[in-house]
Amino acid sequence: QVQLVESGGGLVQAGKSLRLSCAASGSWFSGTTMGWYRQAPGKQRELVARITSGGATTYADSVKGRFTISRNNARATVYLQMNSLKPEDTAVYYCNYRNFRDYWGQGTQVTVSS
Repeated sequence: QVQLVESGGGLVQAGKSLRLSCAASGSWFSGTTMGWYRQAPGKQRELVARITSGGATTYADSVKGRFTISRNNARATVYLQMNSLKPEDTAVYYCNYRNFRDYWGQGTQVTVSS
């Protein structure tokens, strides 16, 4: 079993920054792709960013150039640096780990005021 715990969310003004962290524990393996997803009220969960075990990254077009995903395998932690935040970034952000099945954290709320 793998447990994922997100942290770092909060309420910020547009244009400001936040850094989210996802700490993994249990039977976590570093040789897997990790990702950040988000879900706004009334909308489906969408991919925000993904990072492979080797560090290759993929971003949604809506966040490209503003968000940066990174990982520290020794610390079993994945980060999402969010800069130039916009009100449309408001959502619950979830950490994702895939190994035979998907594992999700409880999510952390990010609210961006205009």
